[in-house]
Amino acid sequence: MDFKKELNLRTEEINNILDEYMPKTDGKQKTVIDAMNYSISAGGKRLRPMLMNETFKLFGGEGDVIKPFMAAIEMIHTYSLVHDDLPAMDNDEYRRGKKTTHVVYGEAMGILAGDALLNYAFETASSAFDILFEKKVAKALKILSEKSGIYGMIGGQVVDIESEGKKVGTDTLEFVHANKTGALIVASMQIGAVLAGADRDDENKIVSIASDIGFAFQIQDDILDITSTTETLGKPVGSDEKNEKITYVSLNGIDKAKKEVATLSERALNKLSSFENKNEFLAELIKMLIKREK
Repeated sequence: MDFKKELNLRTEEINNILDEYMPKTDGKQKTVIDAMNYSISAGGKRLRPMLMNETFKLFGGEGDVIKPFMAAIEMIHTYSLVHDDLPAMDNDEYRRGKKTTHVVYGEAMGILAGDALLNYAFETASSAFDILFEKKVAKALKILSEKSGIYGMIGGQVVDIESEGKKVGTDTLEFVHANKTGALIVASMQIGAVLAGADRDDENKIVSIASDIGFAFQIQDDILDITSTTETLGKPVGSDEKNEKITYVSLNGIDKAKKEVATLSERALNKLSSFENKNEFLAELIKMLIKREK
C-alpha cells in the first residue's frame, strides 16, 4: 500500500464531503458563513473524520450515514480552533499557515463563526436521520454531544485555562489531555464503530484505543510546540510557554514525553491488531501520528 497516496485520496474525499455539507455563502448573514467556510478551508489533517470513516470500515460499515457525522466532527474541531485563537484565549494570529479567523474578520465575527460552526455541526449530524432512521444514529448523535461539551472538550478547555500559570499535577494534566484533545478523537472512532453496528465489547475496545491515540497525539503536539518552527507547524511555536501552560513535556521532560508517545501508540496498535477484521490504512495512520512534524 502506498500510504501517502491513500492518505491524499482520503483527505480529498473528506474535503469533498465538507464542500457538500458546508452552507453556501449567500443571504444577509453571508459574512459569518464566509468566515465559517474560511475557517474550514484553512486545511488541516482531517484526522477526526478520517479516523471515524476508517473505524466505520473496520467494522464493515456501508452507506452514506457516516458522511454527515464526518462533516460535523470537523466543524466542531474547527470551531474549537477558531475560539482557541481568540485574543481572550491563546491570541494567535496564524493557524495552518493562514491568518486566523478573528484576524481576518474581526473578533466579534470570529466568535460568531465559531458559534455558527458548532450549531451547524449538529444540524448537519442530525440530517443522518434522513439517510437512516435507526437507534444507532441517535446514539452517535448523543456521543457527539457529550464529547464536545462540558463532559468532554469544553470541560478540558476550562481546566486548561484555569491551570495557566499554576503548578498542577499529573492527574490534572491527564484530565485536560483526555478531554480537550482526546474527547473528539474518542468520539470520532466510537461513532464510526456505533454506526457500523459494532457490539458493546468492540465499542469499548475502540474507546480504549482512541483514548491512547488522543493522549499520544496531544503529547506529540506538546513536543512540536518546543521543537518545531512556525513555518513547519503552520502556527506560532512556544505558545504553551507564552500562555504559562503546563504540558507533559514541562512536567516530565522531552525524552520521557517521546517515550510515552511511542508506548501509547504501540499499545493502541496492539489492541487494533486483536480485531478479526483488519484495516491496514488505519494502522499506518496511527503510526504516522508518532512521527508527524506538524
